[in-house]
Amino acid sequence: MSPTQDTPSPVNRLSQTFSRLAERNEAAFVAYLAAGHPSPDRTVDLVLALVDAGADVIELGVPFSDPLADGVVNQLAAEAALKAGTTIHDVLEIIRKVRERSEVPLVLFTYLNPAYSYGFKEFHRDAAAAGADGILTLDLPADEAERNIELASAEGLSAIRLIAPTTPESRYDHICSQANGFIYYVSREGVTGIQESLAEGISEQVAIIKKHTDIPICVGFGISKPEQAAQVAKAADGVVVGSAIVKTIIDNADDPNLPGIVRDFTAPLVAAAKAART
Repeated sequence: MSPTQDTPSPVNRLSQTFSRLAERNEAAFVAYLAAGHPSPDRTVDLVLALVDAGADVIELGVPFSDPLADGVVNQLAAEAALKAGTTIHDVLEIIRKVRERSEVPLVLFTYLNPAYSYGFKEFHRDAAAAGADGILTLDLPADEAERNIELASAEGLSAIRLIAPTTPESRYDHICSQANGFIYYVSREGVTGIQESLAEGISEQVAIIKKHTDIPICVGFGISKPEQAAQVAKAADGVVVGSAIVKTIIDNADDPNLPGIVRDFTAPLVAAAKAART
């Protein structure tokens, strides 16, 4: 970890969760949803439904008008959240309300623009104070954060970094040195989205990354079925499922039993990931 970054709190929920799961020889299940979709209040209920389904970590997508790394499903959810008037202050309030009822680790999944517009240091500080544990800023390269002191401080949040299939191995040491919480391995080129099959070479790529770091490695992009979650769980420290959950929310947004629908959809994915190593 770079000396320019603040060290996460020793009681950080992310590190505790990954340590506990490692002792059990289990992969973490990381669930993504767009904060503010269908509404901020319903987002709280959806987070708790995902916890009931067995999710170990929740990623909250901060709504942004130009989410370049997201596929159409997550774009639609972000657009709907913005149209509903969701602001960063609403996202922070969602975190506070979840904290009243759960200690599940919460990671903010964001782009640089919303955080920078809020005030980069202030955004991190206020998110940590609200109860967030980590942050993944998709369009902030580790190099840029290192060179720009304004973008260096994580203010107590775990700074999660991305490694993509196109990232040369010569950069792994540098990226991993800038990371804590976990490394997010993007399993395929392009944007997020539901896929019929997994990308090739995930196990091999995770093994290569593990030669460069002891930080947990979570794999995402395209995982939407229990059998896919199980396959990834055998190789990685965590399985990330986003678009499939978000699509379930979109398809059932007006159903009063939306949290139950999301819980029932997610539970088999969690179960498959948890059973993969037994």
